[in-house]
Amino acid sequence: MADLIHDLFSLEGRVALVTGASSGIGRHLAGTLARAGADVVLVGRDATRLAAVAGGISEAGGRAHALPADLQQPDAVAAVAAAAAAPFGAPDILLNGAGINLRDPADTVSRANWEATLNINLSVPFFLAQALVPGMRAKGVGNVINIASLQSFRAFADGIAYGASKGGVAQLTRAMAEAWSKHGIVANALVPGFFETELTRPVYADPGKLAHNAAMTAIGRNGEMADLDGAAVFLASRASAYITGQLIAVDGGYLAK
Repeated sequence: MADLIHDLFSLEGRVALVTGASSGIGRHLAGTLARAGADVVLVGRDATRLAAVAGGISEAGGRAHALPADLQQPDAVAAVAAAAAAPFGAPDILLNGAGINLRDPADTVSRANWEATLNINLSVPFFLAQALVPGMRAKGVGNVINIASLQSFRAFADGIAYGASKGGVAQLTRAMAEAWSKHGIVANALVPGFFETELTRPVYADPGKLAHNAAMTAIGRNGEMADLDGAAVFLASRASAYITGQLIAVDGGYLAK
C-alpha cells in the first residue's frame, strides 16, 4: 500500500516552476511541492523574499532556485522560460501562482489597471505555459496548475477586472487541456476559497466580512494554507494523469451553498 501511495503522489524527479513564489498561495505551495519531492524554481519580483523561501526549502531538505523576475514586463516571460531549465532541467510542473487584485469599482477602473490585471492573471499563465510546453512534451509529462477563484463563478463587489481575469482562467484551463493533453500534459486549476494572503488583507482586516465569508461555507470556517496542500500535490502528481480541464474548488463548500 505504501508503494502505491508513493508512486501516485510522489514528486521525486520532477521539476516545478512556481510563479508568485515570494508571497501568499504561491509561496506556500512552492514549499508544499518541494516537500512532496519536486525540485522547485521560484519566480517572483522580490529577490530578498524569494531567497528566504529558497533558503527555507533548502533547510527542510529540498532543492530550490530563486529566479527573480517582474512578469508584468514585456520580455519577462520569455526570459523566465529560457532560464527555467538551468538549475534542475526542464520544468514538467507549472504552478501559475502570480496574481493581482486591485479592487477598483467598475465606475472608476482605469484602462491601465484593467490591462495590468488581465496581463498578470490571464496572459502570463498562458504564455509561460506555451513556452514550457515543448520541454514537457519532450519529457512526455506535464502538469499545469492555474489558480482560479471564487470570482471565476461569482461576481464580487469591486472585482470587475479581477473577476474577468479569473473567469478567463477557468476557460483558459479547459482550452489548455484541449490543446496539450494528447501530449501527456494535463491542465487543471485550483479554486481557493478565502485564505489569508496579501491579496485578501482588506477582507481579513474587516471582522464582519471575515465572519460572513466563514458563514458562507458549508464547513463553517475560512481556509488555512494547509488545506490547499492535498489538492495541489494531487494535481501535480501522477495521481491526476487522467484528470484535465477541471477546476477543483478548495473552498469549504462556499460554491456549493
